[in-house]
Amino acid sequence: MSFESIKEYVTAHGQDHLIKYWPELSENEREKLSGEIRKLDLADTNEMFQRAINLTKVILEKLDDDLKPIPQAHYESVPGLSEAKIEEYENIGFEEISAGKVGVLLLAGGQATRLGFGHPKGMYDVGLPSRKTLFQIQAERILRVQQMAEERTGKEGKITWYIMTSEHTMAPTADFFKSHDYFGLSVENIVFFEQGRLPCFDFNGKIFLDEKNHLSSAPDGNGGIYRALKTQGVLNDIVKRGVKHLHAHSVDNILIKVADPVFIGYCKSKNADCAAKVVQKSSPSEPVGVVCRVNGYYKVVEYSELTDEAAERRNPDGRLTFSAGNICNHYFSSEFLLKICDYESKLKLHVAKKKIPYVDENGVRRTPSEPNGIKIEKFIFDVFEFAENFICLEVARDVEFSALKNADSAKKDCPSTAREDLLRLHRKYIREAGGIIDDNIDVEISPLLSYGGENLKDLVENEVFTITPFHLKSMQESVSNGVNGIH
Repeated sequence: MSFESIKEYVTAHGQDHLIKYWPELSENEREKLSGEIRKLDLADTNEMFQRAINLTKVILEKLDDDLKPIPQAHYESVPGLSEAKIEEYENIGFEEISAGKVGVLLLAGGQATRLGFGHPKGMYDVGLPSRKTLFQIQAERILRVQQMAEERTGKEGKITWYIMTSEHTMAPTADFFKSHDYFGLSVENIVFFEQGRLPCFDFNGKIFLDEKNHLSSAPDGNGGIYRALKTQGVLNDIVKRGVKHLHAHSVDNILIKVADPVFIGYCKSKNADCAAKVVQKSSPSEPVGVVCRVNGYYKVVEYSELTDEAAERRNPDGRLTFSAGNICNHYFSSEFLLKICDYESKLKLHVAKKKIPYVDENGVRRTPSEPNGIKIEKFIFDVFEFAENFICLEVARDVEFSALKNADSAKKDCPSTAREDLLRLHRKYIREAGGIIDDNIDVEISPLLSYGGENLKDLVENEVFTITPFHLKSMQESVSNGVNGIH
């Protein structure tokens, strides 16, 4: 692409400032800049900026009349289900796993900057007795649930793990898995792919230069997964492997039941194309989005978008009317993903005003102290409204949700709360299996031994746990590390 054609292209779309420093650039720098410009469809980019701005102008009117909770026919709660019903769903899920029809979509693009950890968040170790990272814990849950499915059905099936990284986390994530021998999983069943990026704009729609030869851009949000699935061949891989069910979740929930057979079985039995796991909101003011219906469509309404009256409204039984807290834990049928990825351009755009470093009109790179522009993101849950059969499964927070977002100084959603939530759950599992353990004893149960409290009775019944911290291992871990001593 010659300079003249680049100039004509950017000028036609009002972005000619992008080549202001062309005369100062070396041949390599010019090549880099023209490559970045060529990658952008500037007509689309300008239209996207306009759409995003128009959406923010139409400030969501807080019309409580249009807001309805999820209808009972589309909502079940695991704590309220009979053991027989849970087993029924679980068996369906195990059958699908054994038939190789289950995949996991892991949202692992985040860098743990708020944790003061300069690596992908999945590599974080919250300080468990085993020192296992989030990636290892989740990999071992996949290994265990595959094993449980085989024991239940007599057939061996593999789960495909699709891991969405970002530009900056792709290489370190892939290297980390390789250096840990893929945590015992088959490398051919792990697929890494990269989420896209969108340009950063000033308030007038001009794309910022981050450097004289480099456009400013930011990750396109977890809703960028739909575009990435299509552009990086992942959808084709899903079809080729015959995967029918995808369990999507973020990497930072230490309690995540990866490829949960109960969730898969529930969704298959209801013929759902899209679903969400939710937890009950802890209080009206808890700052989480709620899954509900707006004008007849399923959506996640952010906490800030709810009126106080709606947030505090209660049913006759005392439960919050809008209690279905969104935890970024979703189900998609492969058919739904194939359909949705074809019109992901219709997805809502979310605008965040940010302090964006930029090259000013004098060629000096500035870091502003006040928001000077916008980043545009898409959210994974904005496809709910396109579902034909959307359902919800409520789960117990203490069993399935503990997020890792902040440094310990925040005292909330941080490494120490994640660690404590997991160890508290494991004490509960030990007690349910007949073991004796005080609240001050920390025992971690390996995911290779138990996925959700099963397989413990023979090991812990009537045993008194006194050593802390302690790692209760599976047989294969114990063989390589000596006996699995219980005291």
